[in-house]
Amino acid sequence: MKKQKIIAITGPSSSGKTKLAVEIAKELNGEVISVDSRQIYKELDIGSAKPSLEERQGIKHHLIDIIDVTQEYTVANFSDDANSIVKDILSRDKVPILAGGTGLYFRVLLQDFDLPRVAPNKELRNQLESKSTLELYNQLLELDSEIAKKIHFNNKVKIIRALEVCLSLGIPMSSAQKKKESSYQTLWYGLNSENRSFLYERINMRVDKMMSDGLLNEADMLFKKYGENKILLSTIGYQELYPFLKDEKDLDSCVELLKQNTRRYSKRQISWFKANKEIKWFDIQNESIELIKNKVLNDYKNCNENLTK
Repeated sequence: MKKQKIIAITGPSSSGKTKLAVEIAKELNGEVISVDSRQIYKELDIGSAKPSLEERQGIKHHLIDIIDVTQEYTVANFSDDANSIVKDILSRDKVPILAGGTGLYFRVLLQDFDLPRVAPNKELRNQLESKSTLELYNQLLELDSEIAKKIHFNNKVKIIRALEVCLSLGIPMSSAQKKKESSYQTLWYGLNSENRSFLYERINMRVDKMMSDGLLNEADMLFKKYGENKILLSTIGYQELYPFLKDEKDLDSCVELLKQNTRRYSKRQISWFKANKEIKWFDIQNESIELIKNKVLNDYKNCNENLTK
């Protein structure tokens, strides 16, 4: 049985994934599915680089603004939701175009493993929350070093979730992951720049634009509304501004840290996606989005022709 084709666009922050996805969708009668662990949240607009209605250019976007920051949303939830949306788009003879930078979301949906289904355990989470991030990370290293190496040592939310799975199942999370075959034929594309300074300058410029667009006011509103919310405090763009809002640091220092953390995150994104050998990479310093779009469309056309032979 022939698998139906979908397009996946990956890459680090500020590489132009959303713009490329929209341009391709316009040509292929497609719809865009956001693969971003923060754009799913309502009100996290500027800080999550959520595309505006103008930037979406009338193209339907899915999995944006679907839950509140007070709600739980797991990788398994994303997989279920995205699978349902992909099937619906295909059933209407349209092309699903997945675009974003959350590597784990892509892997669970389109690659070789499925996460164990473990329901959130509030009592266990409360116990874990009382510990420091370092204590939790060391505990995860003992229980599942393989998973620990894939999580940033300062990401308390992900560390707690991994511990929750390990402790609930009584085995390492890595052992509980089941291999699976993707239900789709995925055409993978990645945007990056071999010149790291070029990419970092784009990141710095994006942060400056976020600030001029009102990121500080957005962060202030969110922290006043939700307090020390764990999603806000674990999200780049908000966590760095919180010390300024509490009169603990000056704004320039917080903005510089925001740029630094975004650059570091982009480096981790590149490392994650480079492990996927199916991705065809484009250098955004040397190739325009228009040129890249035309190459993707040519690939898609050739793929269709080969299937009909």
